[in-house]
Amino acid sequence: MKKEIVKRYSNGEITVVWQPSLCVHSGICARGLPKVFDPRRRPWVILEGFDTETIVNQVERCPSGALSIERVTGEPQKL
Repeated sequence: MKKEIVKRYSNGEITVVWQPSLCVHSGICARGLPKVFDPRRRPWVILEGFDTETIVNQVERCPSGALSIERVTGEPQKL
């Protein structure tokens, strides 16, 4: 069985979790916060310089669930 790829990007308060296998590439994340989510860049998610609440609100708009939020405590945050 193939191992599921999961990427995590943290700003010290939250971690954005990306599951590429779920991503439908709608572009909602990149259009909503292009300086945070830029698929042409590596890493494509950079959280520094943006407030946590703005990032959380944008991640909540992900239609596929490929993006989710974990609080830095490590406990999954239910969106």
